[in-house]
Amino acid sequence: MHGEYKVPGGKLVVVDLDVADHRLTNVTVSGDFFLEPDSALERIRDAIDGLPASSSATEIATAIDNNLRVGDVLFGVTSHAVAMAVRRAVGLAVDWDDIDFDVIHGPSVDPQLNCTMDETLVEDVARGARKPFMRIWEWNGPQVVIGSFQSYSNEIDQEGINKYGITVTRRITGGGAMFMEPGNCVTYSLVVPTALVDGLSFEESYAFLDQWCMEALEKCGVKARYVPLNDIASELGKIGGAAQKRFANGYMVHHVTMSYDIDANKMMECIRIGKEKLKDKGTRSAVKRVDPMRSQTGMSREAIVEVFLDHFRTKYGASDGEITEADLTVARQRATEKFSTPEWTHRIP
Repeated sequence: MHGEYKVPGGKLVVVDLDVADHRLTNVTVSGDFFLEPDSALERIRDAIDGLPASSSATEIATAIDNNLRVGDVLFGVTSHAVAMAVRRAVGLAVDWDDIDFDVIHGPSVDPQLNCTMDETLVEDVARGARKPFMRIWEWNGPQVVIGSFQSYSNEIDQEGINKYGITVTRRITGGGAMFMEPGNCVTYSLVVPTALVDGLSFEESYAFLDQWCMEALEKCGVKARYVPLNDIASELGKIGGAAQKRFANGYMVHHVTMSYDIDANKMMECIRIGKEKLKDKGTRSAVKRVDPMRSQTGMSREAIVEVFLDHFRTKYGASDGEITEADLTVARQRATEKFSTPEWTHRIP
C-alpha cells in the first residue's frame, strides 16, 4: 500500500507498507525531506511497524515521537505528516487526486436557497447521486446570513432589515454574520469527504481546504494568507472568512465568503457589531465601502469568478456540473420546512 502527503509549505513524505493480521508491516518511509541523523529514519519506521492498521493519525504521530531520541531533528516534515501518509496508504484518508469533482456556477436563486443547498446537496453527494463539488453562489436579492450559533437579536438590527427589505437566513455552519447583496461578494461551497481532512486539526483543515483559493487569489493579483482560525487576509486587511460543518454521513461542507464591494454603511444599519468585535477588528464608522477584491484586483466580479472556476477546474481535473430544477425543488421544500421558519431563523442553540 502506498500513501503520500505534502506538508503545506514543506516537503513530501511517502509511505509504503503492507497490512497483515490487521497490523502495519514492511514499512518504508521516504521523501524529499531532511533528517539528522540518518538513523532517525529507522526509528520512524520502527515506530510504525506493528501498529494496528486502524490507528489514528494522532496515535501514529505519538508513537513516532515516543521513538525519536533527543537530538533527532526533522526538517520539512513532521511526525504528523508521516502519520497522514500512513493513513492514506491504508485507505483511511484520501487526497485531492482521489476525488472526482464537479465545478458549479450558480444558478442565481432566492437568498435562502444557497444556504439550504449546503444541506440538501451534501445529502445527495453522500448517497452517491452527485459528485463532490465546488459551487460558486449567485443570489437574486439582499440577505444577511447568520452563523448557526449566533443570536438573532444580538446580531440583527431589525429596523435596517425592514428598511432595505433584506432576508435573514441562518446557515448550518458556525462563524459570523455575512451581509450579501447581489454582486457584492464571492462565495463558494466545497463539499468533500471528511476523509480528505483526516488527521488534520480543525485549524489545519481550514487552510488546507482553501489552499486552491489562495492560488486563485494570487492569479487575480492578491497575495492572500490564512489568519487562524478562519480568516483570509492580504497585506491590506481581511478579505473574507470560512466556515464548515461535518456530517455523520462522512461528508462535509466548507464555504468561504470574500468581500468584493460592500456598502458598509448599509451593512452597519443591518448588523449589530458589538463593542468587543469593534475593538478586535478596529472598525471605522466613517468607512463607506468594503471593497478588498475590487480595489486590490482591478477586476470585475465576473472576471474573478471565472478565474476561480478555471483554477479549480484545472487543478483538480473537475468537470462542469449543474444545479437542476429537481435540485431546486428539493431545496425549496427544505426551505419551507426548515430554513425559512421562525423556529430555525430565531433559534438560540
